[in-house]
Amino acid sequence: MALFYLIRHGEPDYDAVAKLGFYGFGRSFAPLTEQGIKQIEETAKDIRLQEAELIICSPYTRALQSAAIIAKEIGKEIVVEPELHEWMIDKTNSIRDSEDVARLGKEFQDYKGEYPEGKEMKWETLESMRTRMKRVADKYADYNKVIIVGHGMAFRTLKYFENIRPGEVVECVYERGQADCEYAFSKGIKFK
Repeated sequence: MALFYLIRHGEPDYDAVAKLGFYGFGRSFAPLTEQGIKQIEETAKDIRLQEAELIICSPYTRALQSAAIIAKEIGKEIVVEPELHEWMIDKTNSIRDSEDVARLGKEFQDYKGEYPEGKEMKWETLESMRTRMKRVADKYADYNKVIIVGHGMAFRTLKYFENIRPGEVVECVYERGQADCEYAFSKGIKFK
């Protein structure tokens, strides 16, 4: 059994990638804003993080940048886990604007993360997201304390909570094979 410190990346600068015409998968290249950097610098001072054995993180720029700031402060190794990425809003990579992002995010919420019977949607199902997140969590379940830097929607597959702010730390006791937690379909999520 492990104690995971789930840390949501700092505030991302989606405008930086939108200016380049990056939507869909291209949003994963968004760096942190100046505010996002400050959020993570403050998080890195959390005394609990000193006890962690390592940092694992999502491969997305905003998570990598956040993990690097934390690693610099506490002197821990970073391991990139490709399956720790955020929910895949568009498996077809065909999104072309922020309206598509908002529409697909609303579909996920409205359908509670499951495809309507007989229909294939562009977005990743809740079951798929939960399966890959648990696959990664299982790899680290025998550690004592692990920092996981990633994304709010994905984290909600490991522990129930309504929302996680940029830079917030949520403690999660995790045991390999544990029952699935309830997923919070928060209406407060903004897809832009």
